[in-house]
Amino acid sequence: MNEIKSFFTSKINGNLSFSKDNHNEVLLNRIKLSKKYKYNNNNLRHMQQIHSSNIQVINHKSDILIKNCDGLITHEKNLALMVLVADCIPILIEDKVKGVISAVHAGRNSTFLNISKLSIQKMIKQFDCKPKDIFVRMGPSIQQCCYEISEELKNIVEKSFGKEFLNGRYLNLQELNKQQCIEVGVENIEISYICTKCSNEEYYSYRAGDKVKRFAGIIINK
Repeated sequence: MNEIKSFFTSKINGNLSFSKDNHNEVLLNRIKLSKKYKYNNNNLRHMQQIHSSNIQVINHKSDILIKNCDGLITHEKNLALMVLVADCIPILIEDKVKGVISAVHAGRNSTFLNISKLSIQKMIKQFDCKPKDIFVRMGPSIQQCCYEISEELKNIVEKSFGKEFLNGRYLNLQELNKQQCIEVGVENIEISYICTKCSNEEYYSYRAGDKVKRFAGIIINK
């Protein structure tokens, strides 16, 4: 059985998203994190996230920054995958039997494009993973209590997915992603119900004013 470790950071670990004026600070935060969880920061891969359904299978030869995608998958050991968020759902997926891991950025657009389902299907197709062996973790994110959408989007959700994911104009992204996992046979699903916007927990929230700073979900097969 493979030893897979996954975790979600918080404000305690600092901002993990690079911008033009904070490169050294973020690099230091990432190095500290790698030392704490005992992996090589040079083996960390992250995404240029674009709210898509694009999922890339990567290896140690892949670039540090994987451009234009919202999901990463690997079966190689000691390769850490990172998803950056500040309200969107960080989803970490693992199959300890096959040693396959995935990091997924599930915002509204990617969720509407079925990114959770597509990630699992890719694990099944390319690595012969079995749904019964797959475990899904959804980290802290904006919850239905705070996720108000427009009337136009509300109508789209009703027609495309069903009224059960709405409370008025408040959307339940977590349940939408859970349903996608269930549709491909995955039942081992863990959901954090910490709301990044209103819980007063130590997480960055775009809707609460964190326009640049991000926390992360990280997964690695050691």
